[in-house]
Amino acid sequence: MFIERELYGELIQWKNKTNRKPLLVQGARQVGKTWLIKHFGQKEFPDLAYFNFEQQPELSQFFQITKDPKRIIDNLSVLHGKPIRPGATLIVFDEIQECNEAINSLKYFKENAPEYPILGMGSLLGVALSRGKSFPVGQVEFMTMYPVTFREFFRAADHRLADYLESLDKLEIIPDVFFSMLREKLTQYFITGGMPEAISVYLDTKDIGEVENVLRDILNSYRLDFSKHIKTSDIPKVNYIWQSLPSQLARENKKFLYSAVKKGARARDYENALMWLKQVGLVYQVYRITKPGLPLSAYTDLSAFKIYLFDVGILRQMSGLKPEVIALGDGKFTEFKGALVENFVLQSLKVRLQDEIYYWNSGNEAEVDFVFQYGSDIIPVEVKASENVRSRSLLSYARKYNPRLKLRFSLQNISFRNGLLNLPLFLVDYVERFIEIVL
Repeated sequence: MFIERELYGELIQWKNKTNRKPLLVQGARQVGKTWLIKHFGQKEFPDLAYFNFEQQPELSQFFQITKDPKRIIDNLSVLHGKPIRPGATLIVFDEIQECNEAINSLKYFKENAPEYPILGMGSLLGVALSRGKSFPVGQVEFMTMYPVTFREFFRAADHRLADYLESLDKLEIIPDVFFSMLREKLTQYFITGGMPEAISVYLDTKDIGEVENVLRDILNSYRLDFSKHIKTSDIPKVNYIWQSLPSQLARENKKFLYSAVKKGARARDYENALMWLKQVGLVYQVYRITKPGLPLSAYTDLSAFKIYLFDVGILRQMSGLKPEVIALGDGKFTEFKGALVENFVLQSLKVRLQDEIYYWNSGNEAEVDFVFQYGSDIIPVEVKASENVRSRSLLSYARKYNPRLKLRFSLQNISFRNGLLNLPLFLVDYVERFIEIVL
């Protein structure tokens, strides 16, 4: 099953730049980086020279013995089996974080051999870059690859329905027949999540059991990463935090508590483990703001934050929530359904906005799920898992700060009244379009 990824268009733009820098693509394991980059190289360049530092650790020696790009290219050409040609061969360094000298070499390629298009990527790249060892500041570009979005998922599942959504350019209700179909697709996405392999298995076979096997294997690969790439003393801490996340999100007050990780756990003992999970792209940290002022970063309360997983399917699998429970809408999981939907909206907004997202609360009186900056506007976001959209929190926020626009995601149809824009959950990937329509 071919899944069209939006990042492909950004890669084309990078390729066509006149003053192109080496590119580093970050992203969690199993989100499809290697497949997409290989597809891009094979389709857009006459030749692709692919090297993997995890599978071929001996490659590191090429970068240790010299910093001269031409000598490095000569050595790589021998390994590639044919000349690497400037402008014609895309050079890909997979798992580049395994060789700090290779990361450092990107500076010299930019300065002395810019005619060679070079792309590095890695699932643990964020951890490597945080070490700051001779990093080529200002000499590289960055992109982040996320799990398959719902927009990408339903384009692969039903391109005609996707074309209909792409055509929406004004505020009008979605016909019931389309609404029901989109709601069904959203339920399917909550089961598969955004892991390309799980989606492909589902769309090709409709075998939910195989989807479960794929997701379990992916979770096992993450746990292996914990044991392989973290110092021994920190492995239990990362595991404790990782295992606590479903229960942390299931609470009504989703503020992250170290005491919920392990009895007696303290921030100073566990914050490095949490930072590791964040750097490898497995979790998102959403800080509280004390007031919605510009810029939002100036009003961040660093002592209060919520932690979300990077993918709703992984969260479902970790929590032990069976696909049939979601498919049948069992009322017994009403509380956790809210956590699942909130996680879905957050991961979608992260892709769309490419910026920090916050939350706001006023003591124990009111809490707005998310707040983000859009140009000069600060937009509060309320997330509802059903058609019941009553919310005292958003009303309390509006009375206090009088925002120009309030945003709500729910299972109600499109509406806009008194500055409140309601979008169905399946339209979260179109949020920017609708904001532009109403502002």
